[in-house]
Parts: sequence; structure tokens; C-alpha cells
Amino acid sequence: MRATFFSAIEKYYKKDKNVFVLTADLGFKLFDRIRDISPRRFYNIGIAEANMIGVASGLALGGGKVFCYSIIPFLIMRAFEQIRVDIDYHDLDVKLVGMGSGFSYGLEGITHFGLEDIALMRSLQNMAVVAPADTRETAALTDIAYRHKGPMFIRVGRTNAPFVYSKKPKIKFGKAVVLKEGDNAVIFATGDMVYNSLEASSILEKQGITTSVVNIHTIKPLDIETIRHMSDKHEAVFTVEEHSITGGLGSAVAEVIAEAGINRVFKRIGIPGKLKNVIGKAEYLRKLYGLDPQGIAGSIVAEMKG
Repeated sequence: MRATFFSAIEKYYKKDKNVFVLTADLGFKLFDRIRDISPRRFYNIGIAEANMIGVASGLALGGGKVFCYSIIPFLIMRAFEQIRVDIDYHDLDVKLVGMGSGFSYGLEGITHFGLEDIALMRSLQNMAVVAPADTRETAALTDIAYRHKGPMFIRVGRTNAPFVYSKKPKIKFGKAVVLKEGDNAVIFATGDMVYNSLEASSILEKQGITTSVVNIHTIKPLDIETIRHMSDKHEAVFTVEEHSITGGLGSAVAEVIAEAGINRVFKRIGIPGKLKNVIGKAEYLRKLYGLDPQGIAGSIVAEMKG
């Protein structure tokens, strides 16, 4: 997904001299073409994410549209104070491109897990939060990110993610996409978990349970209308995310349906409060935490039977 993002942003970098790209000593091959186009607008700040946010803020205050790139824990958690004070408080036009959502860097261990970033970013007053489901949606969200005025966190998932869309989709910022309609339950999913949720839906069909699947590519601002409508018309509501169940998509959906007075079976499927003392490849960890298609389907069956 990251290669797709920077391939898409390259066209804007070519035509708009106010676009700047910053990196914290990562992703060099991705930036070769961008650096060749205009080396004066590309900066490697080094392993100093807080400083990168400060530089981005200065460039944005001078009229720049700035894209900052790093791995999610270092970009979001390490530099959170600077993001909050320098970017969000001033509502600056800075896009935070976070690579490696969830367990994407599973073999590197907990220091590289991206499991709390949605909770942090959606707590900020001006920050938009988006998470593409595949490379084609990544390209569409890049166009939205360029047009969007203000701070935005772009949560980029795994490399070589399977396709959800057959072609580049025409999506709207802040508007969820109903990918599949069913009768019994609705699954709200985001990022890499959209594909796994669609696969889980197919497994459930064989067991006589039909589910709607809704892609929440924009987590903030949230599509409250669609969430209320889809929750109200199903007997059970599930959220699926490769993120902590605390403060993420599940929490956001729970807030919406609770305030709307919608009383349904409800379960957040994600990472529980306490991690297992295990590292490994992303697919292994997703299966371990029940985020593979079989695990998602199993959680839904257990909850609905219960």
C-alpha cells in the first residue's frame, strides 16, 4: 500500500510546488523519484520524529501541504505531544502517513505494533483519520488527502494486501461503503480487516448466517448516518479492526449506537486489553488473536448463539 500511496502522491508533487514530503530515515526507495523531481521539497529528518513534526508545522505555516512518513508507533506514539500541540491545535495542513498498522511488523515485536494509533488520533479535535482497505482504495484516499485542508492521519496496512475492489473506487470522504448486504448481522470493518470480514461473511453464509459488510475507510469524521441505519436493520452488530478494542473503531461505533438508543447484540472484534507474550509474522498473529476469516466468523457465531 505504501508504494501505491507515494506513486499516487507523485503526480501532486510534480504539479504543486507547495507539496513537501518528509521522512524519518525510512522508505528511501519509495522516495527516489520524488527526490529527483524536486530535492528542495524532500527532507530526511533522521530518526527524530518529534523534530519532523516541528519542521512539518513550520512548512505548513508557510503555506506548504506536508506529508510526513514513518512507522506508526514512531510517527504517532513517539511524537504525539508535537502532533497535538504543533499540528492539531493549529489545524495545519499536515498529513501523517503511518506505515504498518496492527501486526504488519509482527516479527519486530511490540515496539513496532500499531495498536493504539486510532484511539490517539481520533481523540484530537481537528485530526481526520482514514484507513484504506486495499491498494486501489489507497490511491483514492490519496486524492482525498491532497484535496483535504487540515491535519489527517492515513493508516497504511500490509504490503501485498488482497484486493477488495476490482478497480479504483469512487469514494467520498466521511462516507462508509456498504460492500455486501445480508439479513442477520452487520460487520463494520476498517483497513486490512475489510477483506478478512468479507471472507468471514462467506464462511458464515455456509452456516445459514447472512451478514452485511461495511467498509469504514474514514474513521473520523465517522459516517454516523450509515452506522445508525445499518445497525438498526440488523439483529447483531460487529466491528472488526486490527487495533485495540479500546478507543478504536469498535468504541466509535458503540458511541454512535448507544447515543441513538439502538439495542442490539454488539461485539468488538480486535485486540484485547492484554497482549500475549508472542511475536511472529503478521498472519500468524492475526490468527492467534482471531482476526483471520475463520476467527472472525467463529466470534460472530459464538456471540449470536449466545
